[in-house]
Amino acid sequence: VARLMRAMGLAGVVRGRKVRTTVPDPAAACPRDRVNRQFKAACPNRLWVADFTYVATWSGFVYVAFVIDVFARRIVGWR
Repeated sequence: VARLMRAMGLAGVVRGRKVRTTVPDPAAACPRDRVNRQFKAACPNRLWVADFTYVATWSGFVYVAFVIDVFARRIVGWR
């Protein structure tokens, strides 16, 4: 369906306004990549990575941060 709609120039209805969650500062230094994009670990608890996202709710947006064990690909902590 998506392919056919795109070919015909059709799009679904989008409600609400677009929310911009991040405004980058071009003058700020970019943090170092401490794992060189190698997201593999030989055993548990050797490499943890963090991520954050937002979830839309009826009353607004809720921001959530996760810490993930790379070996097990499991969430070890969140806030």
